[in-house]
Formats: sequence, structure tokens, C-alpha cells
Amino acid sequence: MQKTLYISDLDGTLLNGSQALSARTVEIINSLTKRGMLFSYATARSYVTAAKVTGGLASSIPAIVYNGAFIIENGTGKRLLEKHFTEEESRYILNTVMEHGVYPIVYAFVEGKERFSYVARLQSEGCKRFNKTRKGDVRDAPVSDTSELYRGEIFHFSCIDTPEKLYPLYCLLRGRFECIYHVDIYSGDQWLEVQPPDVSKAEGVKALKRLLGCERVVCFGDGVNDIPMFEICDECYAVENAHHDLKRIATAVIPSNDRDGVALWLLENFK
Repeated sequence: MQKTLYISDLDGTLLNGSQALSARTVEIINSLTKRGMLFSYATARSYVTAAKVTGGLASSIPAIVYNGAFIIENGTGKRLLEKHFTEEESRYILNTVMEHGVYPIVYAFVEGKERFSYVARLQSEGCKRFNKTRKGDVRDAPVSDTSELYRGEIFHFSCIDTPEKLYPLYCLLRGRFECIYHVDIYSGDQWLEVQPPDVSKAEGVKALKRLLGCERVVCFGDGVNDIPMFEICDECYAVENAHHDLKRIATAVIPSNDRDGVALWLLENFK
């Protein structure tokens, strides 16, 4: 029998509408991992926030975070794979977005510690809403001046602003970098995320597949950022609440995230 890796997106897919795992999902997945199922997740979240919402899962294999920029060892937080911008790339992106009146949240390792930085007085309303959800986060590092945004090993930019500002930037940057232009499913705010070249959930899945020595991958998702992952997996399932573009390329559509769609499919199909 071929060794299969099962990978799920988190928000909108494995997590319900309250950004939590249902007790039913936790029970099913934990029972299947005890029987030998190789299960993990690929998410746009950081490992810090992903670990908070997946704490009930017993899965011990590495996780894919920041849309594939990192593969992290579960439990220890050790970085098994990581991709950063070059200093030249970081400077170009920061200069470009700020010239367009957009002030991003910048994710970097500064003196070996993970931080997300932003100029507090220049935040958009969307950034303010997002940062309120991260109160108490050990990575939170507001700065007083834009010059401080260039520090450290930068690996991710999150821009939250109006479509009128962000879409031209998306068109400008997407040919050179991995860009995700999407509406946040919880707040309804428009986002533009910019990542190093060749960073995606698809690349993260391929790397994890090699790391574990698997022959097949089955994945689950709901958003447009899951499309590259769907395109490289052997089977791919979209939850009922998924974006229509993802449903079009899915192997099949399964029940929604609020109906434990991923866990019930696994319960029925894992051998």
C-alpha cells in the first residue's frame, strides 16, 4: 500500500466558523493518527497562532506555515525548512508599497526571534483590526519609524488596505514574487500578502512529502491560496464553503467546515 500524506488547510477548512476545532473533528483525527494516518496542516498562519488552535490534535509530523515559507517540527517549533527574502528584495518591496501609500506588517527574524512589525501611527483601519486580534502575541513589535521595518531576515509582508490601493500593487509585484490577493474570511478586509519567489503551500507540501517518504498526498482546502496545493496533490477535496475557483478543480466537494467535512471524509476513507 502506498504511503499517503493527508494535508488540510486550517481557516475555513479544518477550523469551524469560530476559528476552532470541533470536539468531533479532534476525536476523529486523533483516533485515525493512532491507527497510523499521517496527518498535518498547511496554513497561512504562523506556527504560534496555528499551535493555539490545533492544540487538541495529537499529530506529531511537521506542519507547513506561512503559506509554505516554513516547515516546522510539531512540539519543538524547530524550523526544518525556511525561505526568506534577500535584502535587496525586501528593500524593493518595502519601498514600492510605501510609495503607493500602503504600510505593511513585516514579518522577520530579528536577532534570532520572530517578530511582526508595523508603524503604529500609519496603520490602516484593517491593520488596526487585525492587530487587535494579536494582542499579547510575543512577536508583536510595533515601531515608531518606517526605517525600522527593514530590520532582520524578512520573510513575509501583509498589506491590509483598500482594493484601489492593493490591486495595482498585486499586478506590479506578482511577476517577481509569490503574491496572494484575497479577502479575509473573518473580517472581510482586503489583503495582499507578498512572499519570496517559489514559496507556496504546493512547494511546502512537496518538501514535506519528500521528508516523510510518502508516495501520495491527499489535501483539503477552501481558498484561492490552496489552488497551487490542489494542482500538485493526487486527490484534493474542497469543503462546501470553499471558493468557487477551488471547487472547479477539486476531486470532489465535501461537507463544510462547520459540519466536520474533513474529519468525516477521513473517517470514511482512511484505510
